[in-house]
Amino acid sequence: MSRPKKMLPILGQTPEPEQAAPDPEADGCADDCCSGVAAEASASTPATRQKNPEVPEGGPVGGGFEKTVVRVEGMDCASCAATVERRVAALPGVRRATVNFAAGRLDAEHDVGLPTGEIEGAVRAAGYGVAKTGEAEGPPFWRTPRAISVLASGLLFAVGLALSLGFLGAPELARVGVFLAAIVVGGLPIFRAAVVGLRARHLDMNVLMSAAVVGAAAIGQWAEAASVVVLFAAGNALQVYAIDRTRGAVRALARLAPDEVLVERGGSEVVVPAEEVAVGETVIIRPGERLAVDGEVVEGSSAVDEAPVTGESVPVEKGVGDAVYSGSLNGQGGMLVRATKRAGDSTLQRISRLVEEAQAKKAPAEQFVDRFSRIYTPVVVAAAVALAVVPPLFGAGFGEWFYRALALLIIACPCALVISTPVTVVSGIGAASRRGILIKGGVALEAAGRLRALAFDKTGTLTEGRPVVSRVVTLGAHPEAEALRLAAALERRSEHPLAHAILTAADGSRLPAVTGFRSVAGRGAEGEIGEARYLIGSRRLFEERGVPLAPAEAALSEVEQAGETPVILGGEEGVLAVFGLADAVRPEAKATLESLRSAGVDDLVMLTGDAEAPARRIADGLGISYRARLLPEQKVEAVRDLVAKHGSAGMVGDGINDAPALAASSVGFAMGAAGTDVALETADVALMQDDLTRLAEAVRLARASERIIRQNVLVSIAIKGVFVLLAPFGLVALWLAVLADMGTSIAVTLNGLRLFRRVNT
Repeated sequence: MSRPKKMLPILGQTPEPEQAAPDPEADGCADDCCSGVAAEASASTPATRQKNPEVPEGGPVGGGFEKTVVRVEGMDCASCAATVERRVAALPGVRRATVNFAAGRLDAEHDVGLPTGEIEGAVRAAGYGVAKTGEAEGPPFWRTPRAISVLASGLLFAVGLALSLGFLGAPELARVGVFLAAIVVGGLPIFRAAVVGLRARHLDMNVLMSAAVVGAAAIGQWAEAASVVVLFAAGNALQVYAIDRTRGAVRALARLAPDEVLVERGGSEVVVPAEEVAVGETVIIRPGERLAVDGEVVEGSSAVDEAPVTGESVPVEKGVGDAVYSGSLNGQGGMLVRATKRAGDSTLQRISRLVEEAQAKKAPAEQFVDRFSRIYTPVVVAAAVALAVVPPLFGAGFGEWFYRALALLIIACPCALVISTPVTVVSGIGAASRRGILIKGGVALEAAGRLRALAFDKTGTLTEGRPVVSRVVTLGAHPEAEALRLAAALERRSEHPLAHAILTAADGSRLPAVTGFRSVAGRGAEGEIGEARYLIGSRRLFEERGVPLAPAEAALSEVEQAGETPVILGGEEGVLAVFGLADAVRPEAKATLESLRSAGVDDLVMLTGDAEAPARRIADGLGISYRARLLPEQKVEAVRDLVAKHGSAGMVGDGINDAPALAASSVGFAMGAAGTDVALETADVALMQDDLTRLAEAVRLARASERIIRQNVLVSIAIKGVFVLLAPFGLVALWLAVLADMGTSIAVTLNGLRLFRRVNT
């Protein structure tokens, strides 16, 4: 069935994020369990503001509101994000607070004049940090406060175990003191986050773990309480380290463009901040420098590495008139570039923002998991309470059943289950962006992974969008090479695409001089070569000049039936040759279609507005079905028919002319979207480079993501189910419950990260 109609955001605006986003390196929420995974944003300004002249409903008379963006550190679960949202939303004057979980970003809409410091203070009061301007890359993971506290807690726990075995003849008080120290050192962030969660009325994993630790200590199980803290803190630290790797693509992307550039102003060269470069200014690009803005080369030439934008690993030659993109690395040549966009609106920055937003959009599988967890957690918590209360009422030992209840309480939060889908979505989208494939969220990723049918625009997608000479049929004594030479000589002065195709076919030939050249509008051209006069052009030109076409009818019929455009060359003695010109099929098209079939996309169809004959020629050559002479609205109907037949169907086009069909498809793919605003905004998947092989890569990546999501969800549910069944029978120790919970979370995280290795190999 078809998806809801896409609403295209206004260019330059940031769409409201659907979900919150974490960043794990602070002391706030200590787990990744209660939803999603992070994609850390670059450390930019702690807060940026944007005035909005509109007066929202209920706003101050004659006033308006501002939007403040704050980079939040220390979140590693959606519950953390919800806590920040509630804390900031409670501030007087704040109208709405939304946290993008995947980007670690808070968007707060508030009355004009509310100090930024108050918003940042609310974030810190919730237990999280705020990224500072120009903040450098943090220390290695093992030197972070989180890792150090985990190591110290683990060492104290080991000492406590040694004392428990009777080493050194230490008294019981010393053993309890060491375990208590391990609990405090490793558990302080957990307990603090639990307090914040309780104040926000959130029953997250920090609350459940804290309750288990306090409960175990209350019944004298100090070793068990310490083991819960150490294993939980260590598991979170490892998971945070693994998750942080998924953030590298976006973080590195945002840092590629330089902060300062050399520009020409007032006849001199000056260094200015990149954000101060205005559209139309000339930027000086020296050898080995990265570009800070999008622009057009006005002087010089060089080979430019565009991998950050297009994913193309081979440097591209750039000369006067060519477009260049922010973040690209200049080679050995110098260039002058006229800025065509401000630094903040560059293709690189737009890609970075779109990837950041895409990683926060929930996939259908994640929505299912969210619904499941909203039922699962309260039910298991209620079962744990019943397990602690009901058996003792009938004479059973309180300590034993309370211990079993604590084990069940630890299992109550579906950590691995809730993290299983978003970690894969974030990993898949981040990995794709490194190859020049922009996937706009989990919905698009899953839809691409389930495709069974794919429709293609013809011109510029399956073909190169330019005519080439595909056949030469000669008549009389002139050989093929001689006919091409004469035709190219006549066409040398013409700017028509068909003329360019003939000149290209005769490349390398020495062309004779033409005198008395005259272009005949809409018909062709004529001129004298040597002593003879020649014509080249359409059937109509020859009919008007009275040149008999009867001897060439068989050749013309052969060319037209093949779906090619005939161009006739003739002279006083009659027709000399008929050239068949046709749009060239992309060299990689056939291999791409075969790769798509091997990936399970069986129904491939070409949709075109071209006539029947050229459409049939292309489709037969590629081995796919086709529909010709389609108006734009008929393309939409054709896509809807495919969706109805297969349940889902994709559309591949240029993102501009094919926008209605792209929007009607289950997932729309835009080719060559680098620098194209409409393509970036319209398509679900934007292939930055104009390379059809990227389409097969995108589908294979989406297929792999879907498989991993399914694996993660099944494994998480299975392990949780087993431990929920075993805990009431006393077969699960607290440390084993924590180990199973965190171990599964780490396992699904690492499984999701396999997408990075898949795309990089």
